[in-house]
Amino acid sequence: MLKKNFLVVAALSSLGFLATAQADDLVDKRWYVAPFGTFVQPGGDRQSNNGWGGGLGFGKMLDEHFNVELKGFYQNLSGGKYGGSDMTGGIAEVQYYIMRDKFSPYTVLGLGGMNTSHNYKSGAGFIGEAGAGFTYEVSDNFLVRSDVRYRYNQNFNANLQPGTNEFSDMVVNLGFVVPFGAKPQPVVAEAAPLPAPTPVAVTDCSALDADNDGVNNCIDKCPTTLPGVQVSVAGCWIVDVKFDNDKDIIKPEYFGNLDNAAKAIKEHPGYVIEVQGHTSKTGGFKHNMTLSERRAKAVMNYLLEGSQAPLTTLTARGYGWTQPIDTNETEAGRANNRRVQLAVDGEPQQPLNPQ
Repeated sequence: MLKKNFLVVAALSSLGFLATAQADDLVDKRWYVAPFGTFVQPGGDRQSNNGWGGGLGFGKMLDEHFNVELKGFYQNLSGGKYGGSDMTGGIAEVQYYIMRDKFSPYTVLGLGGMNTSHNYKSGAGFIGEAGAGFTYEVSDNFLVRSDVRYRYNQNFNANLQPGTNEFSDMVVNLGFVVPFGAKPQPVVAEAAPLPAPTPVAVTDCSALDADNDGVNNCIDKCPTTLPGVQVSVAGCWIVDVKFDNDKDIIKPEYFGNLDNAAKAIKEHPGYVIEVQGHTSKTGGFKHNMTLSERRAKAVMNYLLEGSQAPLTTLTARGYGWTQPIDTNETEAGRANNRRVQLAVDGEPQQPLNPQ
């Protein structure tokens, strides 16, 4: 009875997850094959020794959380009180992935049938499996997969051995997954270009510096930077705020830099400024986009409080790892990429003429 209750609870849990699944166009939805090897630890009812086997699965990734799969298998239990058994069967299963990343844990629920040959007799029966496992992505077209399952087997009236037709086993699978075709890649949106500076009747742009930031108009990528702020060699306003890996907490050592930026914003009201958050290229794409946005919002909230500027003055946007300023192959380079920049959008808004 305990075995049956376990399967019922597992089935209800998987159905609950099904109700929360959401489609995502960026999620991998390829078909795949999945060969695997199996270790079987039989329950006490079988009176058999441990066994080995293998099989092949064929499945499809449906959305961000779910796979469906059909698989066939052969397993052999050797020796024991009543002798060994050959088990051949097939199962249809649903896998629920808690998250999709390089390491992806999942739960699984499956139903199927199995033919058991034992002491020159054979009988077909029902099997149900429930368990948990993980995949590890070695490359876009090769994943290592392993799971541990409880299997319930009901052989009805086959009477292959005395005492019972119900059996329970522990099954450990280890294999790999080979998806067909290319893995979908997210489309990286390009940042909106900054407005071009007002044309000046001078032919040599290297002699001009429209925003007085020390970077001439020929190479200035941010031509409307506030006066007096720290800029990069490309003329863009860089606020020196670095974050620890996978964190969005501003460290006290950067409060002084942010206070200076808030002062500059307060002294130049009317500009619209975008706070741009960036990350290093570690972890998943979607996770880094969300992380960079959290970083940008943390800095925006600090600047709003320090400058007392209207809410419409500052906006926050995350760019993930799409705009690195250094290599992602070294820790020093990744640390430089975990940054925040400020971009000034256009000229200041003019007050209404009281006349």
